[in-house]
Amino acid sequence: MPEPLLELISVSVSYGEYRALDDAGLIVSENDFIGVIGPNGGGKTTLLKAILGLVPYSGKMVFNPELQGGKRIGYLPQISTGDHSFPLTVADVILSGLMMHKGRIPVMTAADRIKAAGVIEELGIKELSDSPLSELSGGQLQRVFLGRAVIGDPRLLLLDEPGNFVDSNFENDFYEKLRILNRRMAILMVSHDIGTISSHVRSFACVNRKLHYHPSSEITNEQLLGYGCPIQLITHGEVPHTVLKIH
Repeated sequence: MPEPLLELISVSVSYGEYRALDDAGLIVSENDFIGVIGPNGGGKTTLLKAILGLVPYSGKMVFNPELQGGKRIGYLPQISTGDHSFPLTVADVILSGLMMHKGRIPVMTAADRIKAAGVIEELGIKELSDSPLSELSGGQLQRVFLGRAVIGDPRLLLLDEPGNFVDSNFENDFYEKLRILNRRMAILMVSHDIGTISSHVRSFACVNRKLHYHPSSEITNEQLLGYGCPIQLITHGEVPHTVLKIH
């Protein structure tokens, strides 16, 4: 029986008078791979921020003792198209994922650098280790920030739209990396692209203020409408496509 890592019980988040997440319930167990889908503004990112303690919420969250206080939780936020020209190398960025475990004055040790080198090799970016961020493509940036999220050996990995900057050449490789990581950590991944992620995730959480859990990677348009997620899904053989309904 998989070990429960996190349980949300009647969790709600409000921004002023606006209720962004309403009475959400969800259990995340060891090695789950859950795709979080729903319309823009439906509360998907808010769900992740609530789990991370970045926004106040009502209700209850029950964390596995290893995850208490945000420990052993990795987070890959949406990557902005902003300035990445500041003088940090790939290795620097990945090492920065250990800072929260270092106390007030973080000091990186030789063991930390060896660990970072292992993550860099695992993600297939060894040749970029000393490259500045300004020289990287969007797909390479995603891999670097994924490395930063997992260097602390999380048991739960939260991903917010990780496919935004992944081109078609890199996409399969990126999701293969996630499949390998899923062997040792649960993954909760926000995405608008149901067609792509349905071949990778094991279940879905449909979020449109309310949260509806679907315990399978196979999901129909009728089920999406029933869950209150105004998304239409069309598939053609082994090549899935996603079409967003007007909403």
